[in-house]
Amino acid sequence: MKIAIDAMGGDFGPAPIIEGIIKALKEKDFTAYIVGPEKDLRPLIPQNLQNKVRFINSEDVIKMDESATEAFKRKESTIYKSIELLKNGEVDAVVSAGHSGATMSVATLRLGRIKGIKRPAISAFLPNIKRSYTILLDAGANVDCDAQNLYQFALMGDVYAKAFLNKENVTIGLLSNGEEDTKGNSVTKETFGMLKQQFPNFIGNVEGSDIFKGEANVVVTDGFIGNIVLKTSEGAAETIGKLIKDEINKSGILQKIGALLLKPVFKGLKKATDYAEYGGAPLLGINGCVIIAHGKSNSKAIKNAIFQAIKYVENDVTGKIKESLKVH
Repeated sequence: MKIAIDAMGGDFGPAPIIEGIIKALKEKDFTAYIVGPEKDLRPLIPQNLQNKVRFINSEDVIKMDESATEAFKRKESTIYKSIELLKNGEVDAVVSAGHSGATMSVATLRLGRIKGIKRPAISAFLPNIKRSYTILLDAGANVDCDAQNLYQFALMGDVYAKAFLNKENVTIGLLSNGEEDTKGNSVTKETFGMLKQQFPNFIGNVEGSDIFKGEANVVVTDGFIGNIVLKTSEGAAETIGKLIKDEINKSGILQKIGALLLKPVFKGLKKATDYAEYGGAPLLGINGCVIIAHGKSNSKAIKNAIFQAIKYVENDVTGKIKESLKVH
């Protein structure tokens, strides 16, 4: 297995990315193709791991405040070179914590969409009360969608959930403003009919709060709503954590002792809501495996994003989406 990693794209520079690569190399057998300035990055890799690493030199980085279209012009940039490695068959997957718009655009342009898929989608992972994840898509790739787009998101989500959740009977829900069959706008109503007809595991409309109950393993929506749901969830989790911490700090000695006893509970809650646990979001619907990691990724997130890429390739998710298109 060969994984290309954009070493320069994250918000905190190459340090957490390289640290994540080192952790991943110690746990899994693969070759890391590290894309970035070799003279700066090579010294960061321990000598005993140098034989598991290849360096692809690149001095150019697409910054977060630059336009995604810049990536098309700058063929020497880290993200462009990473995607080209995949296009040319030199690696099996790409992981990037860089400019998500640039990554998405270059991946779609250079790798192309799976034949029959109108638009690729980003999947996101939201924790649920069943101690698992609910896969939400699209999480931001497509602001405006029609019923056919949403139908195809369900198809891709179904395939990916089987691999990611190790579950054969995956349930699918359609995000709407009510659980009743008649709820929704014109697009979701049309999508409802398509999903009900084609997917025996379709459980119908789900509301925003249902995402976290875990009844639907996959929740389908457009990228505009999906991205708002994702960012709202992240903000809510952060706010709740801060409120709990503030209340503990303001409380008396007995309450603080009680909080210490509950420390394992708080630790478990933090782990359940930590994006670093799954690492990144795959861009579904393109000809290849591209994992988009959070810009603020720490080393643990990068390690898990690499593991997710390995799992994606091992399960031949792209091939299975192609097969699923024939069935549906």
